[in-house]
Amino acid sequence: MRRLVQVLDVELSPAKPHASLVDARRLEAADPMAFAALVKYMQPREKVFSTSVLKQALVRPEGVVGAVVGGFYTLLSGAYPSRAFTAPDEALQWLGQPEAVAAALLEELNGLVAEATGQSPLLRELHQVMRARLPEVNLSDVAREMGMSERTLQRRLKEASTSFQAELNAVQVRMAQSLLRESNMKLTAVAVEVGCASLQHFSSLFRKLVGESPSAWRERQQRGSGTPTPREEPTAEAAPAPAGASAPVAATPEVPE
Repeated sequence: MRRLVQVLDVELSPAKPHASLVDARRLEAADPMAFAALVKYMQPREKVFSTSVLKQALVRPEGVVGAVVGGFYTLLSGAYPSRAFTAPDEALQWLGQPEAVAAALLEELNGLVAEATGQSPLLRELHQVMRARLPEVNLSDVAREMGMSERTLQRRLKEASTSFQAELNAVQVRMAQSLLRESNMKLTAVAVEVGCASLQHFSSLFRKLVGESPSAWRERQQRGSGTPTPREEPTAEAAPAPAGASAPVAATPEVPE
């Protein structure tokens, strides 16, 4: 929480009023405690922000999480003109940035995120496209949206020591973690939502990448947050194999006038 609000302090640093871009495309879950922390941070600083920020654009993720974040954001940022977008180039255009400047800013932003997460631009874009297409994701459509042929995408993934299926599985499990943590959906419904053919397949995949069953992971997460654990249906699951998953990162760069 402390790191979340500290990011916003960058808006108060410049002496000259400026336009601002908040890039939240990589957010995968909406935490009510984080929203509460933002409100607590912003309320006493609203006047200062109104003199420091001329206008601010939020780039939100697709799907339900994006809708929640975008809706909350419009209520929170009343001290200056603000608007939510799903495309960063549209956001920068609204902020008055020429196309050439916008392209350079996005390149710099993507580089900062890649450095912070250790994830290549290729995998970052691939995951973003996959998340937006769940539960139905196929190589042909993803490659087309990324502006390359299927063969080229497969070759570049091989050069990165991974594969399309491996990255899809990682995206499916990370999306499942968000659903398990933020909702009371049954495991069968979560499996369908992330594109797994069966509950058994979903449970086996989750356990392979996370190291424990979906029901056990959910119980541990909700027990830690004080949320009642919903009753789950029995599952047939494979033996565990430890693995890790990286956390999403939100970057908040300043946009020059």
